[in-house]
Amino acid sequence: SRTVDFEVFRPDLELALAYSDGSKGGRPPFDPVLMFKILVIQTLNNLSDERTEYLINDRLSFMRFLGLGLSDRVPDAKTVWLFRERLTQAGAIERLFDRFDATLRNAGYLPMSGQILDATLVAAPKQRNTNAEKADLRAGRIPEDWQDKPAKLSHKDRHARWTLKFTKAKRQDDGTMPSSDLAIPFFGYKSHVSIDRNFRFIRKWKTTDAAASDGARLREGLLDKTNTASSVWADTAYRSKANEDFMDKEGFVSKVHRKKPHLK
Repeated sequence: SRTVDFEVFRPDLELALAYSDGSKGGRPPFDPVLMFKILVIQTLNNLSDERTEYLINDRLSFMRFLGLGLSDRVPDAKTVWLFRERLTQAGAIERLFDRFDATLRNAGYLPMSGQILDATLVAAPKQRNTNAEKADLRAGRIPEDWQDKPAKLSHKDRHARWTLKFTKAKRQDDGTMPSSDLAIPFFGYKSHVSIDRNFRFIRKWKTTDAAASDGARLREGLLDKTNTASSVWADTAYRSKANEDFMDKEGFVSKVHRKKPHLK
């Protein structure tokens, strides 16, 4: 907070969020600057909404950064998700983080030593939709039954998607390891980031549905051309001929991991 004056983001946040004046009653929303600082914590530390909520309550350093006291109410995971979703729908989130990055640069934190690309799944509340509604959403349409029900429409997430999250299987009771990893269904979004290797600050950020490919995002503005070094590190999800050709053409040096050869 000493480096970045977060109050400069308040006008843009209030414009994007368009909160009511409170005349209709109800619990007032959390301060938008506080919520934006939570998104900064979440993004810089690659945290899920649930993990973000837990660590704010657990770490005094996070509470100090947010200006919260021990007895203050902390936004829960659903509130964090709703705030990010509202900014995303308003088309403001990338613009806000671009401005945040510009503030860091002006303070002397230039992107240096190359960059690292990564993606994190962000859970969204699961939807209970009919098969017809699911088909409409996949086609980019608003289901007919929702169009004249603004209250219902406001509570429906039309952009999150299902995907499979692969995780290493645990060793079995007899000591052997399963031959394949576990595939866990996951519903939500995916946050794609590029961080500089020197300061570990996020320089580029893109949000997609959870089913979007990691690798294809590399060619969609995720690489930071202002980094003082040209090397790019990423895991095997970003290894493809299209990406290697793109980086070579744009003057980047690929340090993307290669897949291990299958043993015969």
